[in-house]
Amino acid sequence: MSATDTLISTLETFGLPVFRQGSLAEDAPYPDAFFTFWNTSSEGACYYDDVAHAVTWSFYVYHYTSDIETLESKLSEAAEALRAIGFVISGMGFDVGSDVQTHFGRAVTARYTERKEPNNGKE
Repeated sequence: MSATDTLISTLETFGLPVFRQGSLAEDAPYPDAFFTFWNTSSEGACYYDDVAHAVTWSFYVYHYTSDIETLESKLSEAAEALRAIGFVISGMGFDVGSDVQTHFGRAVTARYTERKEPNNGKE
C-alpha cells in the first residue's frame, strides 16, 4: 500500500469524508466536517551505493469543520492515529483559511518513510 493510500485509509477510520486538497467541486456544499490532504514532496532517502532505498513522503493534512469545539481535538486524534502507524507529525498544527465562512480549518505536517525494494542499482 502506498503512503498516500495509507494516509487516506487511516483518515477514513474517523467516518469523515477525505479529499485531495482542492478536489471538492466549486459548487459542492462543504460537508459539516472533513479531511483533506496535499502531498508536498516525495524525496529519496536511505541512500547507499548511490541508490535511494526509501522515499520520505511529506503531506499537509487538513481538518475543516463547522464546529469550532472539535476543530483541534479531531485533528489531534487523526495525528495520533497517523503517528501510531509510523507517520512523523511535526508540532501541534497550524490554522488554515477556509473558502467558506461557515468552516474553520487546521492542519499538520505528516511525513512517512516508505522502504523501496532493491531495483538493481536504478533509482
